[in-house]
Amino acid sequence: MADQSATERAEMMAQMAPHPSVTTDILLGGGPDFTGSRLVGDPPVAYLDDTEAPAYVLTDAKRGLAIGLKRDRTPPDDDRGTVVLVTGRRTLCLVGTRPDDTVVEIPHASVADVEYHTGFLANRLEIRTPDRIYHCWLDRGTDEDLLEQTTEYIRQRLAESADGDADTAASVLTYRGEPLPGHTAHDTPVATDGEGSSGDGTEETDEDGDADDTVMYRGQPVDRSYLE
Repeated sequence: MADQSATERAEMMAQMAPHPSVTTDILLGGGPDFTGSRLVGDPPVAYLDDTEAPAYVLTDAKRGLAIGLKRDRTPPDDDRGTVVLVTGRRTLCLVGTRPDDTVVEIPHASVADVEYHTGFLANRLEIRTPDRIYHCWLDRGTDEDLLEQTTEYIRQRLAESADGDADTAASVLTYRGEPLPGHTAHDTPVATDGEGSSGDGTEETDEDGDADDTVMYRGQPVDRSYLE
């Protein structure tokens, strides 16, 4: 695998993937709306370990990723995009930003809950760990079946992790290859943003697809800077 070119790896992964969302074009950074690459640096396939392959791929061209509050987005640059790779052990969010792409990985063993939301202008995959909330914004045209299957896949990996070694669930979350400051995945309870869900992936939102951004923990508002 290490001796293969990026194109060869992408082609093989696309052929092996259980879902057609994994394509050679996207793994190499392309897409129908991009004349160049979605990312500034290496293509998405280069971020995968030699023994790792994506089961599902999600994309976005506008909103990118938010950590904590939905409005606190890291959007891609105007001519770039976002790729979310869901593999057997993590969700890898890649946002095309200059000078360096924004890279955030969320190990499945660190996940407390995951759900998807559909909106008028955009869809969103929401992944919660015990101390953070990750909002992966997705193209409005993302098929809901893909969202449902991706969510269920992460839940299955979470269940497998819970049945395995408990120490695995204490994985450290990383940002641009470095551990996020603060705690490991089990140190701090999740602070929620007051958002409700109908259970079928939909939510009550305003016209921008956002709900109330007040973050509450045990009935008290949480300092916004904690989630930044």
